[in-house]
Amino acid sequence: MLDGPVLPTLLKLALPTLVVMVVQTLVGVAETYFVSFLGTEALAGVSLVFPIFMLMQMMSNGGIGGGVASAIARAMGAGKVAEAEALALNALVLAIAFGAIFAGAEWLWGEAVYRLLGGQSGALGAALEYGHVIFFGAIFVWIVSLLAAALRGAGNTVAPAAVILLGVFVLLPLSPALIFGWGPFPRLGVTGAGVAVVVYYFVGALVLIVYMRSARASLRLPFDARLIKWRLLGDIFGVGGLSALGTIQSNLTAVLVTGAVGLFGTDAIAGYGIASRLDYIQIPLLFALGSAALTMVGVNIGAGQIRRAERVAWVAAFFAAAVAELLGLVVTIFPHAWLTLFSTEPEVLAAGAIYFRNVAPFYGVAGLGMLLYFAGQGAGRVMWPVLGGTVRLFVAAGIGWLVVADLGGGLRELFITVAAGSIVSGGIVASALWLRGWGLAG
Repeated sequence: MLDGPVLPTLLKLALPTLVVMVVQTLVGVAETYFVSFLGTEALAGVSLVFPIFMLMQMMSNGGIGGGVASAIARAMGAGKVAEAEALALNALVLAIAFGAIFAGAEWLWGEAVYRLLGGQSGALGAALEYGHVIFFGAIFVWIVSLLAAALRGAGNTVAPAAVILLGVFVLLPLSPALIFGWGPFPRLGVTGAGVAVVVYYFVGALVLIVYMRSARASLRLPFDARLIKWRLLGDIFGVGGLSALGTIQSNLTAVLVTGAVGLFGTDAIAGYGIASRLDYIQIPLLFALGSAALTMVGVNIGAGQIRRAERVAWVAAFFAAAVAELLGLVVTIFPHAWLTLFSTEPEVLAAGAIYFRNVAPFYGVAGLGMLLYFAGQGAGRVMWPVLGGTVRLFVAAGIGWLVVADLGGGLRELFITVAAGSIVSGGIVASALWLRGWGLAG
């Protein structure tokens, strides 16, 4: 990582994480498929919980998890192995704390949130059943996310990938068994889907802890309360706190844009939902590349190789931009190739095509900005990426609502503002690195 070719090393680090992300996405689709047999209300209930659970996953993986990986990568790059191990213990403490906070918040305010998202009657009941169970295991979710981030920060992407993949073999058969009552298992319905997820993360957390306590681990997890220090927690939060804010901004932008699209009716929401789903499908690739870039940048920053760290950032960002832009151009030219996989309604297809033709040509800029955000985490410099996200929220959601609600704009004008938000955000992040760099004055 300190002197080898950048792109091959980057792809080698990214591959295990990419495989895990793709498999986890497929598992989520499979679970939704199983729940669909319980009826529309059960499916709607699970759908109400999904964005809240995704917010927690994004905060634990890319937010606070990014802070963990960054701090450990910089410590390893500087040859401070003992400090890196102490950071892993502090990450475990944070996982328990944040997991307890999310679990308590869901139990106290989950019903109000699900109602706000449109839940009522049987769908609300299903959301409460599923949500209470799945957030009961929030601590295990955070432990898996932060310990996996710690290992990735130490340059080990294979071990967390193997643990998470093994957990999939627990979840896939267990989920339908508990939902439908196969064999010796009771029929738990939507509650069974939640129990299966909790078991999946419990097994993953246990295996990761056992592995990191073993002599074979590339990064050991010490159990010594004296190593829990405010300085180390602050090192994690210095990056992770702002990164967590960035994930909240990203989710809030998506929610507000969806609300603006909703002003044009159900067909518009359906078309936008189908088209924007392609945005989320890019996340596994961008997260995998971003995690690898974070580790490489952090190690080089720790070793004092500032210029190489910046080179890693640019190589990763331009590679991600090229891949994302290629996909964007394909759906810009052939929007129905994707849209007709989900619907044949003319109004739905029209709304989705408007989104693709105005937003997809700039997928490359969005990919560039996202990779530089991850690289900034590795360098411990996330102020400009978060500022870029703030501007994107203001342009895409704020100005977007103004254009639609007050100026009489249509879907095309709304989606132009969404694209403008991505362009400005990516431009801010890239300009900050290009003009200021990551030197002492950066």
